[in-house]
Amino acid sequence: MKIQINWNALGVSAGLACAIHCALLPLFISTLPLFGINILDNIYFEVSMILVALFIGGFTLWHGYKKHHHKLSPLILFIAGMLLLTIKHFFTDYIFWLIIPSSILIILAYYMNWKFCRQAKHCHSTDCNH
Repeated sequence: MKIQINWNALGVSAGLACAIHCALLPLFISTLPLFGINILDNIYFEVSMILVALFIGGFTLWHGYKKHHHKLSPLILFIAGMLLLTIKHFFTDYIFWLIIPSSILIILAYYMNWKFCRQAKHCHSTDCNH
């Protein structure tokens, strides 16, 4: 029996975890130091979250492109969103101006990948030429 992983769902889940981290963690900012936890503004945690999202998202979207729909637009949107997400760490004064468009681009990339994969309605090997 072959186990199949829904990479699109895993990518969306990673993006959702990142969104929850960015949206809800500031609500707990006053209580985290009481427990000795410093996740907010922890560069190692932030970089690891970005790398996990980049790895899962990149693999998911590449798989959709290569095996199903052959359209670059989801990959381009994802790369642009991840670039804005990375840039926000260097321009902290513009964090909200960068995080919102980056989240929208990443979510749109996953949605387009899902939509294009559903429209293709087929799976084929790496030697596809259409």
